[in-house]
Amino acid sequence: MSAEKNRETISSSALMVEHAQRVGVLPADARGRAGAGNVWARARVAFVADARLLLAALWLGAAVFFSFAVAPAAFAVLPARELAGAVVARTLAVVNTGGAVIGLLLLLSLPLDRGARSRRAVACEAASLLVLTALCAAGQWVVAARMQSLRAKVGRPIDELAASDPLRVAFNSLHVYSVWALVAAMLAGAAALLLIARRARMEKH
Repeated sequence: MSAEKNRETISSSALMVEHAQRVGVLPADARGRAGAGNVWARARVAFVADARLLLAALWLGAAVFFSFAVAPAAFAVLPARELAGAVVARTLAVVNTGGAVIGLLLLLSLPLDRGARSRRAVACEAASLLVLTALCAAGQWVVAARMQSLRAKVGRPIDELAASDPLRVAFNSLHVYSVWALVAAMLAGAAALLLIARRARMEKH
């Protein structure tokens, strides 16, 4: 008799569990595990978004500081324009290389940032990062490399050449390309930064 009652109790308990699962009611420990999983997923999304935002902000801040502080100060303080140009070229190499590397990292990590976003926002961010990466890479390994080659070919300060000298004209043209490439890269970086920041703000709310 006692064994029959135990079997009935077990059967009733199994039916209750099955009914709870069928109507979507989870046990307390299962709800806890699900809640912990959701917290971990949100934390991971937030970490990726914050890391990408930090990288974009670091590069854009460095580029702005270089453009409006380092380059003008070098030409204003250093006694020779050739020396100032060498300092600016070395610093610009860091900015361009950093932009190419960070832009590529942000582009590759875009699928990992699973925050709330529309397809248009994803496409705009990808396009901005692609422009940033391409312009920084071209500025460093095409324009700057060509300028360095011209310096080596001249063998003396560029300013000592006549204004009409073909080498000086070519160098000045490359300098203009370098400036505009950096300006366009900064605009692309600013657009990407705003898109990343907007999505991070939406996630927190």
